[in-house]
Amino acid sequence: MHELSLALEVVDIAQREAGKQGVTAVSEILIEVGDLSGVEADAFQSALELVVKDSVLEKALVNLQRTPGTGKCRSCNVGFQMKTRVDTCPNCRCFPSEITGGDEFRIVSLTID
Repeated sequence: MHELSLALEVVDIAQREAGKQGVTAVSEILIEVGDLSGVEADAFQSALELVVKDSVLEKALVNLQRTPGTGKCRSCNVGFQMKTRVDTCPNCRCFPSEITGGDEFRIVSLTID
């Protein structure tokens, strides 16, 4: 379950950033989780709830922003939605030449009071 290690890293990043600002609490955190990132959003949120105790995120509102997967077809150059990394183009059934969205996992913002 790599979601637990990701949750621990998010807490560590929040601790470091709060320390730079000289504060002891974060009121809100926004985390972007792409549908193609390999991160199970519900499992990550559960793991985060377990590891925030006694951290700057203990009382923070956690917002997970889901980003849908998108790709661009290598043959017909059409952009399309993807639920998995192996989805094919709905027009010509070719695999995408690139994934254009949904593979993100990042902290977007920390709100500090």
